[in-house]
Amino acid sequence: MIGTLFTVTKGNGMNMRRSILATLFVATSIVTAAQDPRPPLTRMLFVMDASNSMNAFWGNQPKINTARELLLRSLKELEGQPDVELALRLYGHQTPIAPGKQDCDDTRLEVPFGPNSIPAIRSTLQSVRCLGTTPIARSLERAADDFPPITFNDTRKYRNVIILITDGIEACDEDPCAVSRALQAKGIVLKPFVIGVGLDESQKYALQCVGNYFDASTPELFEQVLKVVVTQALNSTTAQISLMTADGKPTETDVAVSLYDQRTGKLIDHLMHTMNDRGVPDTLHIDPIYTYQVVAHTVPPSIRNDVKVRPGVHTVIAVDAGTGLLSIKSGSGPSDGNLVQAIVRRSGETGTLIAQEVGSTQRLRTGVYDLEVLTLPRLTIPDVRIDQGRTTEIAVPRSGVLNVLPSTTGPAAIFLKRDGRLEWVADIDPNALRTQFRLLPGEYEVIYRSRAARRTELTQRKDVTIESGRSSTINF
Repeated sequence: MIGTLFTVTKGNGMNMRRSILATLFVATSIVTAAQDPRPPLTRMLFVMDASNSMNAFWGNQPKINTARELLLRSLKELEGQPDVELALRLYGHQTPIAPGKQDCDDTRLEVPFGPNSIPAIRSTLQSVRCLGTTPIARSLERAADDFPPITFNDTRKYRNVIILITDGIEACDEDPCAVSRALQAKGIVLKPFVIGVGLDESQKYALQCVGNYFDASTPELFEQVLKVVVTQALNSTTAQISLMTADGKPTETDVAVSLYDQRTGKLIDHLMHTMNDRGVPDTLHIDPIYTYQVVAHTVPPSIRNDVKVRPGVHTVIAVDAGTGLLSIKSGSGPSDGNLVQAIVRRSGETGTLIAQEVGSTQRLRTGVYDLEVLTLPRLTIPDVRIDQGRTTEIAVPRSGVLNVLPSTTGPAAIFLKRDGRLEWVADIDPNALRTQFRLLPGEYEVIYRSRAARRTELTQRKDVTIESGRSSTINF
């Protein structure tokens, strides 16, 4: 379950005794099911403040009148739209505030979801009386249960949206921010937007845990916010992901791309990047609710953080993802069938990016890499440069074969002779009478002592030259 919280607050400036808070909370539920040819069904639940404070004037009329008119105007635009269902929950409309007492349980679903619920919502809004208090947290908790349950065999996808409109901060000593955290723990992801007018700094600070704060000063801006919310709820936004080459061209493709919610880390979508028939990155339908982390699964990954899309606007998301090819080949001569891998690391770093088989080609981000080929002895190849659109070829010498045949068992080891020093290569099984090693070409020394020998001077040493594709044998 995925979602967003939109918060709108409104007031009449310094002369108002109380600022107006309106919270637009959007929770999007995406049901993962079998493929269904029908488009997703968007369910929008309006949770509206009908408390006594909504009787206060905003501009030239009571706040409830302005909010009602703007909401009814938005409903009119939604009327007749396919694949959309609406519902209405009110709070603060049943119990008048009494001296020293308020009803914090005054919240009720007035119009449930249905295919043609707008007339009932319109009638309810026109007759509502603003009487009581402002139980924001409790209303949000109850709203989460207003959506019809999904049956086991239901394959359709759903986008469940809650829009809460309120004129003030929580009045019942409860914590909407804690409710937000609890909803996240249940799998509802909140991405709030807070739009406030005439709020002092302490009120603004109190709202920051609920959403991203914006100021609104007029009913016209409130109307604009509602349009943005409806656009986001209906998911009418497109984008294209441009994987950019090192020279700034959007021509990289055929890479898996993951879209994550930047704030929670939740995976939103996973797709294979595709160029369309016109040779440009294919257009995606993307939910504007989220701030995204876009991960193109190049090696190493190409990542862009804090990606935002505007509702109803086509957005181009550019990700630096230039690549070239690394081809690791075995030396000349027929293959001996020996499988060897090379560890690929960013130059100067210790973490392994990939273990690439010798004889294969791997696509890598442009840059400089260090290779460690898992031959005997290991072969290190530093500062291998990968350039945009080009293939860098690395040749690994073919191994030769060394057979070690002692007359009796005993400890033995192989050393590479380099620059006047001996470098350990491998120990030989002290219980074996025949062992075989594939070694890189070079000069080696094998040291051996019979298990029965009890004197150091009985140690035997033999030199051997290993050549590519050829076999050598040492007998002790």
